Amino acid sequence: MTYKVGLLGLGTVGVGVAKILQDPSGRHPLLPDIKIARVGVRSLNKQRDVAIDPNIVTDDLESIVNDPEIDIVVEVIGGIEPARSLILKAIANGKHVVTANKAVIARHGNEIFSESKQKGVYVMLEAAACGGIPVIQALKQSLGGNRITELTGIVNGTTNYILSRMYFEGADFGDTLAEAQKLGYAEADPTADVDGYDAADKMAILASLAFGDRVNLEDIYREGIRSITSADIGYAKELGFTIKLLGIARRAVGKEESDLEIRVHPTLIPIQHPLANIHGVTNAVRIEGDPVGEVVFSGPGAGSGATASAVVADIINVVAALKSVPNQINQLMGCSHEHYAKIAPIENTVTQFYARLLTHDKPGVIGDLGTAFGHHQVSLNAILQKNTIHDGLAEIVVVTQQVSELNFQQAIAAIRQLPTLHSIPTILRVL
Repeated sequence: MTYKVGLLGLGTVGVGVAKILQDPSGRHPLLPDIKIARVGVRSLNKQRDVAIDPNIVTDDLESIVNDPEIDIVVEVIGGIEPARSLILKAIANGKHVVTANKAVIARHGNEIFSESKQKGVYVMLEAAACGGIPVIQALKQSLGGNRITELTGIVNGTTNYILSRMYFEGADFGDTLAEAQKLGYAEADPTADVDGYDAADKMAILASLAFGDRVNLEDIYREGIRSITSADIGYAKELGFTIKLLGIARRAVGKEESDLEIRVHPTLIPIQHPLANIHGVTNAVRIEGDPVGEVVFSGPGAGSGATASAVVADIINVVAALKSVPNQINQLMGCSHEHYAKIAPIENTVTQFYARLLTHDKPGVIGDLGTAFGHHQVSLNAILQKNTIHDGLAEIVVVTQQVSELNFQQAIAAIRQLPTLHSIPTILRVL
C-alpha cells in the first residue's frame, strides 16, 4: 500500500524532506511506500532547489488538508498562522500530522493534542525541538521506564554559535551577532533566538514529555543573552566556567512531587560539565533519570538536513504504525498528557549566582558588599577585584554559593542603594 503525503511548505526544510522521499535508495525500507501526492506553497513562482511535478503544487493550502486522498499532512511552513488552523483542519479530517513547528506546539499543543486524541490520529513533532537529535522519541519510548529528574539543554544553535565565538575569540556580542546574520545562522530579526523565545518554546515541549504534564509557555522564566559581554566571558574563563544559554527543567527543590522548575537563561557552566564543550550551532540535551542515570544527546539542531531527517523519521514511524496495527493508535507514539504542570516561580529556585559590579574605587567597598550579602543570607564562593578600570571605577566579580533566588535579589536591591556602587552590568546564574 502506498501512503500519500501532503507537504505544506517547500522552503529549506520542505526541500530537504522532498529530496529524501524522492531518493529512498539505501534508506529505510518503508520509504518506497511513501509518496508526495501534493505540495502546498505560498508562492508558485519561487525557484526551489528540488524537482517537483508542477501538477501537484498549489498555493491553495486548505485544499491539501481537505484532500481525501492524503494520509499524512507534513507541516513545515512555520509561524503560528495559517499553520495552526491547517493542522487542526487536517486532524478534523482524520489525517495524521507531522510538524516541525515548535511555536505552534508550544502555544497550542493542548488544543492540537486534545483534538488528535479525540480523532484517533497521530501528531508527530520530533523536528520541533533540536532538529536532528532524536530526543523526543527517546523521551516517549526509550526512556519511558525512567523517572526523569532533570533535563538540561543547549537547544538554540544561534546563541550557542554567538557565545562560542565570544569565548574563543573574545569578540563582542554585537559584532558576533552581525556575523551570524551574514552566515545565515541568525535571522534579520534575531529576537526569537537571542532573547530566549525559541529556547523557551522547545523547553515547553521537552519538559512536557519528560515530566508527563502539559506546560504553559507563559510559566517558563526566560532571559536572553544580549547582556553578555566579552568581560563576562573572560571572568567566566578565569573562574573555570563557560557561558551558555541553557534550558533547565527539573523537580523543584524541596517542593511537592508535582512542582517543576523550568527556566531559560544564560548560565555559567563548569568547564568539566558535558554541555560545556558543545560549541558552534550544535545542540545538546542532558537527561538524568532513574534508573538510567545520565544520558546526553548531541548533534545538529537546525538546518535542512537535520530537520528533514527528523521529519522523515516521524513519517516512517506513522507508516510503520499504520501497517502493523491498522485503525489503532500506538500509545508510545502519542502524547496523552491532559493536566498542566505546576511550575514554581523563579523566586523559589535555589542556585548559585555570578554578578559583575562597578564600584567607586574607595576603601570599604568590599566590606559594604559583604555586609549586604550577609544580611540576606547570601554566602560568597569567590570574589575577584580588578584594579581601577576607568573614571575611578573598580570592577568586582562575585560568585555566590547555593542561595535562594529571593534572598539574592533582596541582597542585590540593598547593594543598589550603596553610595559606593556605580552599577551592576551583569547578573547570571551558575549551573
